Amino acid sequence: MEKEYEIRTGCDRGLCHQAVGRQDRQLNTYDWLADVPGNQESTDLVEVQFKHTRKGYYHNVNNLPLKKGDIVAVEANPGHDIGVVTLTGRLVKLQLKKANLKSADDIKRVYRIARQLDMDKFREAKAREHETMIESRQIAKDLGLDMKIGDVEYQGDGQKAIFYYIADERVDFRQLIKDLAAAFHVRIEMKQIGARQEAGRIGGTGPCGRELCCATWMKNFVSVSTNAARFQDISLNPQKLAGMCAKLKCCLNYEVDDYIEAGRRLPGRDVVLQTLDADYFLFKSDILSGMVTYSTDKNIAANVETITAERARQIVDMNRRGEKPESLLESGKAKPQKTHVDLAGGDINRFDKAKKKKKKKKSAAAGKKDENK
Repeated sequence: MEKEYEIRTGCDRGLCHQAVGRQDRQLNTYDWLADVPGNQESTDLVEVQFKHTRKGYYHNVNNLPLKKGDIVAVEANPGHDIGVVTLTGRLVKLQLKKANLKSADDIKRVYRIARQLDMDKFREAKAREHETMIESRQIAKDLGLDMKIGDVEYQGDGQKAIFYYIADERVDFRQLIKDLAAAFHVRIEMKQIGARQEAGRIGGTGPCGRELCCATWMKNFVSVSTNAARFQDISLNPQKLAGMCAKLKCCLNYEVDDYIEAGRRLPGRDVVLQTLDADYFLFKSDILSGMVTYSTDKNIAANVETITAERARQIVDMNRRGEKPESLLESGKAKPQKTHVDLAGGDINRFDKAKKKKKKKKSAAAGKKDENK
């Protein structure tokens, strides 16, 4: 019965193959509304992806039966471009809000499903990208411009090329555009990107062993500060905090809210716990487990005690009332003193006594075996 359902609907355990579509595209979006009746007819908007992470939104004015993974020719200025449909239906409207398009005029049209002639021009244009990037870098170097051209993307019909570059300061590339147009005979568009965007376009594997978030699912970059590392008690080591883009890792922001919320339940760092024996200062804290460790010395670990945050708050309340417990333990009783064992001193024959005891146990066990026989 389960196989019949899978064959009939193309879905298994709530995962629809139409929703997943192609997984070889960067920034792939799972369309969880794909198998909802009437989803395709809810809007004529479709999401189209081009090279790497560049996406655009278009009107399907010709009512083409488009689905995820179709290669289409879309309107461009000038000519047309070739891309892959990555999303259809009402989920496109939600994605459109994140795109922050300034006006409805930015949404162009889908012309047709790509023909063989379109694909031939597209492959011919794509084959020129690497050579164009290498030559354009040399042209920029000859002009003495302080910039790095990281990628080149040709339009599907080969009439325009987008040059993605990185620069720390403002660059006057008016002469560069003239030289590039004369060298490649196409319309030139310069687009400045940051180090994070470049890492997302190139892709790669992070120190966690997974593909970079910016190359797989992240569509918007949020600023990251070292405060996120401080809230999570992460060592402020620049080599460990930096990602492949040499900026702070985006994943530092993923759990910081949970750490901030859990940290509010812990006593403050400047709170001193007073007992009958001594005063205890905060040494370290395990934020998520709610355990705090206190020491009788501000700078080093001396007579450390690990208690729960709830117990620490109880002692703080007692101190405010002028009361002092015997110890930091939950029972409030003094911690039993540990007897010091001097391994260097004492009777040297104690090691022989331990061996004799083992021999006696072995001989007793052998005697029992003989009796059983």
